[in-house]
Amino acid sequence: MSEASDEYVTIHATARAETTERGSRFIAQAFPVREKREIDSALETVRKEFHDATHHCFAYRLGMPPGTSRSTDGGEPSGTAGRPILAAIDRRCASDVLVIVSRYFGGTKLGVGNLMRAYGDAADRVLAATELRVRLVVEPLAISFAHAQISAVRHVIALVGAQVSDTRYDEEIHMVLAVRRSRAPELRDLLLERTRGAIRFTTQ
Repeated sequence: MSEASDEYVTIHATARAETTERGSRFIAQAFPVREKREIDSALETVRKEFHDATHHCFAYRLGMPPGTSRSTDGGEPSGTAGRPILAAIDRRCASDVLVIVSRYFGGTKLGVGNLMRAYGDAADRVLAATELRVRLVVEPLAISFAHAQISAVRHVIALVGAQVSDTRYDEEIHMVLAVRRSRAPELRDLLLERTRGAIRFTTQ
């Protein structure tokens, strides 16, 4: 994880990698995900594509680290699959990532140590094949102000690097802004300063 309090590493796109260990095939796939629904959809897709695989093991981490995580061994001995997959994700300090490893049994039992290495290696390889990117944690800020203040407000928005998510006009101008978490206090202070207090912070 980055030292900043509002950014973390994730993957840009899906990827696939395959390894073998004593005849067993390990097909690893990585998915960028943001919520449980996307995880369930990816799992369903993989289970259909590799419907005849012996095991489907996975791990994921969601949200600003440490966030939430889960790992499952998919029928393998406890701790031999999900945990090393999650460890591979954590070695990259990544989040909003799902890694699924499907195994086709090759006829030779691998034992606990070899299983852990095989699943960890498969996860490492697929993550190495992905493009990493930094994701910012943003906060919404709803504001209302007089039409005469629009130039000052736009100047502050540009200065802080915020984005306008929504705008509505009536007797006033109502905006919803998106700003990275670490700059939210600065945005509030500058809006108050540049409008001389002629701005209201509202709920969405």
